[in-house]
Amino acid sequence: VQLQASGGGLVQAGGSLRLSCAASGFTFDDYAIGWYRQAPGKEREGVACISPRDGNTYSADSVKGRFTISTENAKNTVYLQMDSLKPEDTPIYYCAADDRQSLITTFQAIGRMLYEFIYWGQGTLVTVSS
Repeated sequence: VQLQASGGGLVQAGGSLRLSCAASGFTFDDYAIGWYRQAPGKEREGVACISPRDGNTYSADSVKGRFTISTENAKNTVYLQMDSLKPEDTPIYYCAADDRQSLITTFQAIGRMLYEFIYWGQGTLVTVSS
């Protein structure tokens, strides 16, 4: 399983960025794909996740209405469109995958995206200046 995150950069508050996670080495439709972020000295936080098979999604309250997760199944790629960025959105973003698509339903039920995904890619840095 390989996950390649890209698209990070420097943006002013209120701006937008689109992150991409290119997946390979597994059957894309069989996995849940998610985005996490981590600031220095803080715990990793779940941002959003999606099932490429049925489009089921979960987004953290902190990003609802600003971030949108989507897939382009023909390219085995998951996107995170980030709008209305705030300085607190700054940290490193990681994409992750897990073959338990039921995780998305679990996160919806408990209202929190736990640190459960098995496979991880490298991070991409997002810096939002105020």
